[in-house]
Amino acid sequence: MHSLVEKVEKKHMKKKISKFDIGDQVKVQTKIIEGEKERSQAYQGTVVARSGKGVSETFTVSRISFGYANEKVFQLHSPYITNIEVLGKGVVRRAKLNYLRGKLGKAAKVRMQVGKQVVAEDVVYVEEEKTAPVEEAKQEPNTEDKPSEDKE
Repeated sequence: MHSLVEKVEKKHMKKKISKFDIGDQVKVQTKIIEGEKERSQAYQGTVVARSGKGVSETFTVSRISFGYANEKVFQLHSPYITNIEVLGKGVVRRAKLNYLRGKLGKAAKVRMQVGKQVVAEDVVYVEEEKTAPVEEAKQEPNTEDKPSEDKE
């Protein structure tokens, strides 16, 4: 990818991202704006897929509510996602969990790691480019304040 495009994309990427993988149980807090009011809404489920990279990276969360399977695709660096909380780590051996689609009840479950503590501070910080400090221009001493000596 072109370096100029990467620089522009880096400005729009989030600095802190929760670390999660496919099969993890997550709770995604999204910001909902209704007229002048703003509220937070949670969507809890299993991460079924992750795709893309950079600003356009997305992840799909699947959940079962009221007997129906629902899937929702979120953009990872969206300003409307306020928090991604990992509730449990899943044990899966696939990059995409397409076999969960259309399953209900126990068939839609992912085996969870036993004894694995989910740490709240399990956050990945996106590294920023380190730029060289700008050297300030050296100013010459002001000669107007000194009395001038005229040689005659």
